[in-house]
Amino acid sequence: MNTDRGGLAGFRLTHRTWTDELGTWSSAVAADGRPAGALSFDPRLIGDPATRERLVGAVVADRRLTQAGVTGLVPIADLIAAQGEVWLLTAEPVNPTVADLLSETPGVPRPDAGSAAGVLVEIAQTLLAVHAAGLAHGALHPGTVVIAADGSARLAERGLADAIHGRPPAPERDVAAWSSLARGLAASWAASSPGAAGLFERAAATASTHGLAPARDALLAGRDLLPPGFDTRDRLLETLHLWTAHDARTRDGRPAPAPALPAPDEGDIVTLLHVPRSGESRTEDVVMRFGPGVPVETTAAQLWRAGRDQQQTEPPSDRLRVLGAPARRRRRRTAVSSVILALMVVAALVAWLLRSSAVPLAVTELDVVAPKKTQGCGATVKIKGLLTTNGSAGEIRYQWKRSDRKETIEQTDTVASGKTSHEVILQWSVKGEGSFKGTATLRLLSPLPEGRKLQDKASFNFKC
Repeated sequence: MNTDRGGLAGFRLTHRTWTDELGTWSSAVAADGRPAGALSFDPRLIGDPATRERLVGAVVADRRLTQAGVTGLVPIADLIAAQGEVWLLTAEPVNPTVADLLSETPGVPRPDAGSAAGVLVEIAQTLLAVHAAGLAHGALHPGTVVIAADGSARLAERGLADAIHGRPPAPERDVAAWSSLARGLAASWAASSPGAAGLFERAAATASTHGLAPARDALLAGRDLLPPGFDTRDRLLETLHLWTAHDARTRDGRPAPAPALPAPDEGDIVTLLHVPRSGESRTEDVVMRFGPGVPVETTAAQLWRAGRDQQQTEPPSDRLRVLGAPARRRRRRTAVSSVILALMVVAALVAWLLRSSAVPLAVTELDVVAPKKTQGCGATVKIKGLLTTNGSAGEIRYQWKRSDRKETIEQTDTVASGKTSHEVILQWSVKGEGSFKGTATLRLLSPLPEGRKLQDKASFNFKC
């Protein structure tokens, strides 16, 4: 569809729109000229106030991930309400996606196996950081993997689908989706490189059985099977530039856009996120409105006022404008709704935080390590098992199996909240003379990820 919808909180919506399961995306341009994106949520999905509250919580968590240094997410500029609609504004474009590059485009070569490996490694790294924070993506597929201008892979729509549908974070779904993507790229971008395609299949299988970290390491260890330019993204950048040029040519050949629709009244735009005033800590827990005459700066408002440094704090007298009577009436009219929205979202975030603390304990990865050095006479071998969790409190039931015995050793540990890893130890005493190779297998009994069995083993050598 070819439209030009004018301005929205300093973002100019441009020609390109497309729909997905959440609503309608538009390419956009920020006030300083940088390309960006805007998502108008399907009103049927967010009509319930509780859904909007969960959506605010997901966006707040996403922005905190970015502030904490997670670079593989498309950064969110703001979440706003305007004339009955809810919009998500991104500080970077959300296209092309892997889905765009998987499509056959005349004159645009497919990325190669090295491109696929780079994308898979970067996605795995981002997901590991997200999971370590007790969160998940929730809707990972080729349409939510964005290729940035430098060829890096970024994830869009993190946590939005889960928030809208009221689902708790499920890292195991992300792992299954990553495995599916790896197999899809093996059959497409790596179709002409059998060695690389086999590497992706092995990585997908490793992710399903052992988790994303070993799968990522398997890809890195198999770099000899990848074509030149794996590290520099040469082929992916070439494809990206040709795709962008083709998209521009296609756009230029379309009919002229319809006249721009009137931009929403900036006084009726409400940001659902909070950027602190001078001296406050950066906690996004209050709804504030912005627009002409309101002494509050959000990220979107700062972009709207082009060229202004994001950290600059101006005295209220510099931000106030002289308003006529209509503007004063509009400000009074929206003040009441702003206060109501503020109270609703504060209550929602408190409920969300309390609910988050009650998320059941989940174990996402399991690794077993045994001493590499040969053990000597009378040794007691210490074998370690490391379980990665979502940070919730609960009980973990697990089972050790020694290769020299038929019976198993079953144990239960209590895990406190706030820790994302838990270590279990098997003490194996070896007596007598001779040579011996012992193997210890650790199997998780509960809580088990949906559709997965978690176990790992490690071996040691004994000589006396």
